[in-house]
Amino acid sequence: MAVNVDDFKKALQLWASGVSVVTTTSEQLGPQGMTVTAFSSVSANPPQILVCLNQNADTVNGIEASQHFAVNVLRADQQAVSNQFAGGASQAERFANTAWTASASGTPLLDDSIVSLDCKVIEKISAGSHWIVIGEIQEVACRTGEPLLYFSGAYRELSAQ
Repeated sequence: MAVNVDDFKKALQLWASGVSVVTTTSEQLGPQGMTVTAFSSVSANPPQILVCLNQNADTVNGIEASQHFAVNVLRADQQAVSNQFAGGASQAERFANTAWTASASGTPLLDDSIVSLDCKVIEKISAGSHWIVIGEIQEVACRTGEPLLYFSGAYRELSAQ
């Protein structure tokens, strides 16, 4: 028997993760983005990553239309960006105060993130309430800074020891 949803969520809050914004753009929908913590590398050769996205998220429609997305790993001082892309605000409002540059594929790369990975969708797998989207990295933009972390229901920063 599977555990209940509340116990599952409580357990996963004890996994520290980086905070990222997944972005995409399409002709019909324009720039779109959403905050995620479920992001991982898949393969070094070829370079692939995956993100897990709620099937009801509107950003999924843009990824489906464009077949491209970017993962933008947020810096420690970007809590406001994370909150802005986490929901509630319209897609236009999410991008209004966030500097970004289009990748070669047109996907928004957030200028102030510590890394942006522009990807071409190679597979989309349904898993429960989410899509697992696997992308092959087409472009990388590395910048400086410390990562924004999320642990036990709150943002965290790395501390020097």
